[in-house]
Amino acid sequence: MTNIGREERSGSHDRAIPQPFLDLMTSGWRTEEVDLTPAPQVEHLARRRAQLSAAFPGDTLVIPTGHLHSRTFGAPLPFRAGSDFLWLTGDQEPDGVLVLHPTATGHDAVLYARPRSDIASGAQYLDRMDGEIWHGRRRSPQEKAVVLGIETRSADELPAVLAPLATSPRLRVLRGYDTELDGGLTAGALPVTADNTGRDALLASVLAELRLEKDEWEIAQLQDAVDATVRGFEDVARRLRPDAPTPERHIEGVFAWRARVDGNSVGYNSIVAGGPRSTILHWDRNDAVVEPGQVLLADMGIENVHGYTADVTRVLPVSGTFTPAQRAVYDIVHASRTAGLAVLAPGVEFAEIQRTCTRVLAEGLRDLGILKGGIEEVLDPETTAYRRWTLHGFGHMLGLDVHDCGHARPEFYGGGVLREHHVLTMEPGLYLQPNDELVPEELRGIGVRIEDDVLVTATGSRLLTEALPTESYEIESWLATQREAGPREPGFDGD
Repeated sequence: MTNIGREERSGSHDRAIPQPFLDLMTSGWRTEEVDLTPAPQVEHLARRRAQLSAAFPGDTLVIPTGHLHSRTFGAPLPFRAGSDFLWLTGDQEPDGVLVLHPTATGHDAVLYARPRSDIASGAQYLDRMDGEIWHGRRRSPQEKAVVLGIETRSADELPAVLAPLATSPRLRVLRGYDTELDGGLTAGALPVTADNTGRDALLASVLAELRLEKDEWEIAQLQDAVDATVRGFEDVARRLRPDAPTPERHIEGVFAWRARVDGNSVGYNSIVAGGPRSTILHWDRNDAVVEPGQVLLADMGIENVHGYTADVTRVLPVSGTFTPAQRAVYDIVHASRTAGLAVLAPGVEFAEIQRTCTRVLAEGLRDLGILKGGIEEVLDPETTAYRRWTLHGFGHMLGLDVHDCGHARPEFYGGGVLREHHVLTMEPGLYLQPNDELVPEELRGIGVRIEDDVLVTATGSRLLTEALPTESYEIESWLATQREAGPREPGFDGD
């Protein structure tokens, strides 16, 4: 079943392979030494699996990570492990399936993983999607068992394990990652039915809810991702021209270089929006230029080597100082951010923070002459007129996903309260579209979002992104300092 989902392995341009060459490739390979140092989070992984086990006594739980997919004819797209699978196993390779088999006292956790490329069959050099000569050596199931601290078996055994479970009323499957498990393509498939839809949805929700509170190792990973992201913003600031146009893709590329040097990659498509495009909430085409006198809205985050991502937005005045109109909008958003952070603490309703941030934005819009009428009127849930200029909420959970734990039930997330060790963003914004005739002309085309990553502590909160300034005058001073320092050379982290 491990072959399903990896399509277009070869094309008509491929040459025939003569038998003597096939014979030559089956021998003469030396056994390689591999590092079997246990993963640093092994104890955390075991504890997380125990938490999941306790939530579903007697049920068989199936959590896949998904497969490689090809761009075209054997050229695989980058693979990112499924976040729930990664949280439970630490395994970042494709084709893995974690199964929690019920026992009298809990569950036996077994990771089903791809075996090594078979030398005798030629898979190591013939399979361009995942042959080891093409893409590098991977760990065998036995090696993964040592490194990840979990019983690991070959994925070839999985169809026989799953086939008897297909109609079990005590089966729960994490859907949406493995088309073979979901779609009934083999005898080992676990198709969706009316009977198991609710069971499977609850598994996804509980996994998200367990992931809401980060352990100390996860918090360290998020800080690591934030620190790398701060360096990426510094790199961008040092290359942003104050006196000439700067291509948005130049800026995107500078940050992407940092992401590959200091992490896995970017945690999401970078938003690099110059001038009027700063009002486009998810502008990621990044195919224009930012001009002197404009603002640059950069929403970017680095995913670290263990899969945790930062999510940070800063607005920079390209020429070095904000214009009066830009500063007026910026300072309203900053006041909203400050007010939200002031009430952020354990036990506070998620909705209360939203109300706090929104009120400050609405008051600012009224002061700018954009919103008319009293504050209570414009904040009325039946009208929400303010949303024309601020479409999104104040923030979201953050972790292995940039919008983390999205399958959590409302009472644990948007309709619930914050708890110690939650990590979330604080990101109010105002977006005054260039063609909005309800906005004074001098304010049109200005978009501002200020986004920080925040850890909820026992007594309040702590900014993971404290190293990046936020007040308008601080931004100007920071930008000047970075420009004075000058660009870093590739591979050099010093000043």
